[in-house]
Amino acid sequence: MKKGSAGRDTKIIHGGLDPAAHRGAMSVPIYQSSTFAFPSAEEGASRFAGESAGPIYTRLGNPTIQALETCVAELEGGCGAVATATGMAAVSTVLLALLRGGDHVVMTHPVYGPSRGLVDKYLTRFGIAATYVAATDSVGLADAVRPETRMIYIETPANPTVDLVDMELAAAAARGAGIPLVVDNTFAGPILQRPLEQGADIVVHSMTKSLNGHADVVAGIVVARDPKHLAAIRDVSITFGCTMDPHQAWLVLRGIRTLGMRVEKAQQNARAIAAWLEKQAGVAWVRYPGLESHPQYELAMRQMSGPGSVIAFELDGGVEAGRVMMNSVSMIALAVSLGGVESLIEHPASMTHKGIPLHERRRQGITPGLVRLAVGCEDVGDIRLDLEQALAAVAAAEMVAK
Repeated sequence: MKKGSAGRDTKIIHGGLDPAAHRGAMSVPIYQSSTFAFPSAEEGASRFAGESAGPIYTRLGNPTIQALETCVAELEGGCGAVATATGMAAVSTVLLALLRGGDHVVMTHPVYGPSRGLVDKYLTRFGIAATYVAATDSVGLADAVRPETRMIYIETPANPTVDLVDMELAAAAARGAGIPLVVDNTFAGPILQRPLEQGADIVVHSMTKSLNGHADVVAGIVVARDPKHLAAIRDVSITFGCTMDPHQAWLVLRGIRTLGMRVEKAQQNARAIAAWLEKQAGVAWVRYPGLESHPQYELAMRQMSGPGSVIAFELDGGVEAGRVMMNSVSMIALAVSLGGVESLIEHPASMTHKGIPLHERRRQGITPGLVRLAVGCEDVGDIRLDLEQALAAVAAAEMVAK
């Protein structure tokens, strides 16, 4: 079978796995070693010169980590990947590798809070400026590009509103300016969305989410289309010490082996829950790419293989309703992640996005009663029952308040 010709699930299960390279092991071994011995001085020199692929030092490369990089690069269709200790290390590595003092970056909003914080709080110190454009404003995205713009950075679906960015139009804007398009693909993942096939140059993931899927690892990865971008990103990752641990890499690899099954089950549950939520009293609206009521439903059908497992919905009662609901769920965990086997719920206005000024939250569509629900792989009936009793608690609290 030629490289790249395998089907999706085959790549998930076999990506990065070469038993012959590991004494027949069907699970890539954990090379828990900081340094590697050279068989000769000549081989050591050859490795440092880049003429031999043998390992040197784990910060520079490690067989377990390299297996994970190969696997994700194959899933995304890139020339290679750089795995990092966290998702934010992946974001930081891309921005530091491709931006210089005096440069300008166009980013969509809403975007993962720490990603924006990195630009606003730290990169501005080095003379890097940013313009933020609504995820749904494709025309504004192109219009925001300036002569000094060196990157367009988007997140789709967006966190936490599940707004979508039209990747085809974003890629056209980037190509027109001769700059790279970077896509945070964490919400959808390579099973449901492959940005490199739609014109993106670089893809970023928090592998903490669906790629790992078991709430036991934090990790990130960057996948590139162009070897020159990949080389620059790897150099920054090595220099700044963003390297992940081999055991961490092994855990993510193990999680990826069930990625297809987990994503499909969670998505199946999310479809049912989103449709059910639309009919519930006290829910003002539901935003889920798999619902025809989503303002960008047609775009979702065009650029995604499936709508995913994250649902945003608005409670009529605002912040107080959100607080009551968070305190009333039982099986669903009150926690701030997504893409795992377990269902998680959070209230952005009082939790993850509380530090953002009110006017800015409103501009980004982060409304007072917004709830982000990351649907897991439990029995869908149990998820629905838990939400039903939590919504009943919200209604009861509102009656008492009246």
